[in-house]
Amino acid sequence: MTKHIFVTGGVVSSLGKGLTSASVGMLLEQRGLRVRMQKLDPYINVDPGTMSPYQHGEVYVLDDGSETDLDLGHYERFTNSPLGRESNYTTGQIYLRVIEKERRGEYLGKTVQVVPHITNEIKNAILSLSGPDVDVAITELGGTIGDIEGLPFLEAIRQIPLEVGKENCLFIHLTLVPYLRAAREMKTKPTQHSVGQLREIGIQPDILVVRCERPMGQENLEKIAMFCNVEKRAVIEEVDKTLSIYEVPQGLVEHGLDKLIVEKLGINAGSLDMDEWWDMLRRIRNPEHEVTIAVVGKYIEHRDAYKSIYESLDHAGFSHSSRVIVKRIEAEELADQGPEVLLSGVDGILVPGGFGMRGIEGKIEAIRYARQCEIPFFGICLGMQCAVIEFARNVLEFKDANSSEFVDSTNHPVICLLEDQKTVTEKGGTMRLGAQPCVLDEDSLAAWCYGEKEVSERHRHRYEFNPEYKSQFEDAGMKISGTSPSGTLAEIVEIPDHPWFLAAQFHPEFKSKPLTPHPLFRGFVEAALKRHQSRVHVGL
Repeated sequence: MTKHIFVTGGVVSSLGKGLTSASVGMLLEQRGLRVRMQKLDPYINVDPGTMSPYQHGEVYVLDDGSETDLDLGHYERFTNSPLGRESNYTTGQIYLRVIEKERRGEYLGKTVQVVPHITNEIKNAILSLSGPDVDVAITELGGTIGDIEGLPFLEAIRQIPLEVGKENCLFIHLTLVPYLRAAREMKTKPTQHSVGQLREIGIQPDILVVRCERPMGQENLEKIAMFCNVEKRAVIEEVDKTLSIYEVPQGLVEHGLDKLIVEKLGINAGSLDMDEWWDMLRRIRNPEHEVTIAVVGKYIEHRDAYKSIYESLDHAGFSHSSRVIVKRIEAEELADQGPEVLLSGVDGILVPGGFGMRGIEGKIEAIRYARQCEIPFFGICLGMQCAVIEFARNVLEFKDANSSEFVDSTNHPVICLLEDQKTVTEKGGTMRLGAQPCVLDEDSLAAWCYGEKEVSERHRHRYEFNPEYKSQFEDAGMKISGTSPSGTLAEIVEIPDHPWFLAAQFHPEFKSKPLTPHPLFRGFVEAALKRHQSRVHVGL
């Protein structure tokens, strides 16, 4: 029978439940177990696809087109768990399903209530991960204990051990022990209250993972164990990691968390094999080089808005034993101050995706600067569309060139909405989403990076390169090096006469892992590193 691990959080949000859940999944996989991951989000939105990045951070897109919580990015970066629509449920999705069933008459006239109908639907979502090919299913519950919107989810996970057996379930609670500098002591009371709230609901945590900024000491460990009714060895200290999130699994291993989980669930697991991971950590801690990459975006002040971009740059740096220094630049500020001021001295320029017109002119100016100064450039999604607009304006001399998303009346809509998309009126779930095949030109930078002729990448956009302009762009020096299999849609553009200039309509950051960096990110950082080393050599 599939074993179930439930990860909850208490005291405050942003403690890193997603990272802890992903680390647990990875450790169990490295012991030879087959793991599935899942996130339950208590907000009422059906999915985060229509939510502002300021509200929720990036929207993480899966192969099947699901728009999901950014924690699923951690799951994919740390584990090999297959993720799909069943890997992320929201309150909105759960209630929508129940209401649709009620409208179809499936409840046979019964009064539809939170208990049992909503909780049953949540249980169905959780148990959908079970199967003969799954040893352990890990379900992370978003939010914080005490949040009113999380109560139906907590009631559902309370009931599951009654159905599948307590011996097949494990509750891990992530909490915080704050350090009060004025008093010069750590306080365990918030953790005690958080666990107390769980126990009032009927859930007794089996393991506590305790976040703290400094080691707690034996006295605090013993106090937490006693007042939270948890074995002392099951209080796992997780001290803040300042260098890299990829150090988190090492701390958990040092405190024996993987052994404890295997023992408590009675699983026959193999020995832990983390050699590749430890080797990566050595390279992270002892980089041989460093390189500075400017990321020019419109959500720069919210770090989670470009979470996968930053992680992918780090992954590429790991593969080159290089520390990647990210210079975050607000596109509107660049438009006001000029690229010569804000981009001077960088080794590479990346323009990520986004929606809406704000910051577009700053992004276009950054791309012009990268193209003319021969600085390695990487554009992603909207970054590709801005590269096309910049080339049209400054090389083809179509001065009013633009995207019809921003200026519908432009004489040169080099980016436009294709005919079959013009009837779409709703925002949610109507874009080109998920994995799509891309055929590469054999004689291209893209093919050299990938080492393949055809790849699959994830998309999240509506507007496309206008195919009516293809010949004009290619005659002027911008090559379409990747297309859809039919050749209709432009997926990758590049400038062969530039040291490294490539832009992709898709989101390669969603398929990068720390041990297997995405080929385009790896190639981009390699080009930036070469530029850095050449500049150092000539003393610039």
